[in-house]
Amino acid sequence: MQLPRQAVILCGGMGTRLREETEYKPKPLVAVGDMPILWHIMKHYAHFGVREFILCLGYKGHLIKEFFLNYEWMSNDFALELGRQRNRIINLQHPPEDWRIVFADTGLQTPTGGRVHKIRKYVTGPEFFLTYGDGVSNVDLAELYEKHRRMKCVATLTAVHPTSPFGIIEATDGVARSFKEKPRLEGIINGGFFVFGRRIFDYLKDDAVLEEEPLRALAAESQLAVYEHRDFWMCMDTFKDVERLNKMWAEGNRPWAAWTK
Repeated sequence: MQLPRQAVILCGGMGTRLREETEYKPKPLVAVGDMPILWHIMKHYAHFGVREFILCLGYKGHLIKEFFLNYEWMSNDFALELGRQRNRIINLQHPPEDWRIVFADTGLQTPTGGRVHKIRKYVTGPEFFLTYGDGVSNVDLAELYEKHRRMKCVATLTAVHPTSPFGIIEATDGVARSFKEKPRLEGIINGGFFVFGRRIFDYLKDDAVLEEEPLRALAAESQLAVYEHRDFWMCMDTFKDVERLNKMWAEGNRPWAAWTK
C-alpha cells in the first residue's frame, strides 16, 4: 500500500502557554534532546516513507527556515579553512536527510484551517497527511492510512486517550484501596494526526479554525473517520511537558522514535 507522499505540519502558532521557551523561538524549534521537536515529528513520517513536507509557518517562521538551511552545519561538527572558503563535516552525528520541504508563510495570526487553505497550491496528490508541530506519538501511519482508505471519508482523525494530570484514588468504605498516578482516561480527544483527501479544501477558508467549523461540518456529513490510537502520544503544551520529554529522551525511553530502533 502506497502512503500519501506529503505531510503538512502546522508550525505557525505563538505557543503562549510555553512562554519560557517560545519568547525567542517558535514552538516547533523547542528541543527534545539536541534536536527540535519538529525534527522528531518529521523523522517519524520519514520512517514510514513520507519525505515531502509542507511547513505552515507563522510566528518566527524565519528561524525554522534558518534551522533547515543550516541543518548539516549546525547539527554536526565541521572544519572551516579560513581564506579558502572551504568547510567540511568531520563528525557526522546527524546525516543529511532526503527530504523535500516547502516553507510556506501562512501569516502571523492565521487560524489553523486558514493555514491549510493557504497551502492548497503546494499539495500535489489526492491525499495528504497533516499534523501539528508540537506533538509526538508512535502512531502507525500505515494503519491510520489504511483506516482512511477503508472508511472512504474526506478526513480521518487520530483519536487518543489523554493522561489525567492528577493521580486517581480508588476508595471504598472511606478507605483508599489503590492510587493510580496520572492514569490514561477512557475518553478520546483529537490527537492531531490526520489524513485528508483534497475535498477538505471545500470546507476551508482563510479565517477557518480547522478544529471548529470544518471538522464539525465533516462530522455532520459522516465524512470524518476516527482511528483510535491507544499507545504513546504526548503534546508539548507546557514547560513541564518539555522537561518530561527531555527526561524520557535522556533515559533512552523514546517510544515515538521508531527510527532509532
